[in-house]
Amino acid sequence: MRRKRIDEIEGNLVSKRKPSGAAVMRPGVTEALTRALFIKWAESGYAALSLEAVAKLAGVGKAALYRRWPSKQAMVLDRLEAVGLHVTDAPDQGALAGDVRALLLAVRRVLRHPLVRRIVADLHSEMVRTPELREAVRTFQAARRERADALLTRAVARGELPADLDFERAKDLLAAPLYWRMVVLGEPATRDYIAGLVDTTVSALRNCKRTAKPGAARGNAGGEVSR
Repeated sequence: MRRKRIDEIEGNLVSKRKPSGAAVMRPGVTEALTRALFIKWAESGYAALSLEAVAKLAGVGKAALYRRWPSKQAMVLDRLEAVGLHVTDAPDQGALAGDVRALLLAVRRVLRHPLVRRIVADLHSEMVRTPELREAVRTFQAARRERADALLTRAVARGELPADLDFERAKDLLAAPLYWRMVVLGEPATRDYIAGLVDTTVSALRNCKRTAKPGAARGNAGGEVSR
């Protein structure tokens, strides 16, 4: 079962979209280059990543790589865009707890792969040093947070979360604790751990209300204290 899940993750490191140009004629080359990219990235980190090494591992010439992507950044961003919005899909479960559980299990399924954990940690570090990479990745992150918006909006509509929910803080709560445990601490997340985290997250979300802006209560000065 574990081998099957690892194979599924590695399979998702291949583009969900059809490549363009010369790559359409040989999609297997694009797949080989994609797999090699993530393997070499995990080994060396983004800063030391060599496209020549990627091509060599894929068993193709450098020309085949550069026909598809003119630079390292172009290749990385294209491959992240191709896979980044698919690997943590979590369908509507009909209730908040079920939605949170499905999301956490999807994230766990991805982060259990050691190659992915190394890449994700390195990517976030490199974003601090490389503004162009940071701006491009922000686009992917925004799309991911839009999906979290949909989950939270459904819960508000069902009456499971307050109408004055603080969406920004709520989105931070959804996956951050699991990321911290698995990527930063390097600890496993068992089914029991996930079950407890679901309960904790749902409880926190129910109390995640927008706070009044500083000074908002001053207009009530001299009157009764709001309760």
